[in-house]
Amino acid sequence: MRRAHLIISGRVQGVGFRYRARDIAEGLGLKGWVRNLPDGRVETIAEGEDAPVEEFVKYCRKGPPGAHVSGVEISEEEPLNDLAGFDIEY
Repeated sequence: MRRAHLIISGRVQGVGFRYRARDIAEGLGLKGWVRNLPDGRVETIAEGEDAPVEEFVKYCRKGPPGAHVSGVEISEEEPLNDLAGFDIEY
């Protein structure tokens, strides 16, 4: 199991990043959440098997069409296994 905490910066709000990230994460079978931060960045926690988490990180580095990701800060964390599904937080 792997858990990654990501902060995505750039033009990522207003282009459906949260919703697309949730769809990608759910499709990969991950648990976690994604939310917009007040300063325009997006924050997400993704937890699951190593390969799907790595695939999700790759998606976050690129973003959906219309997004311009300028940076992704990633910190590895110990899996908590207490996350239910993948949610959008506000």
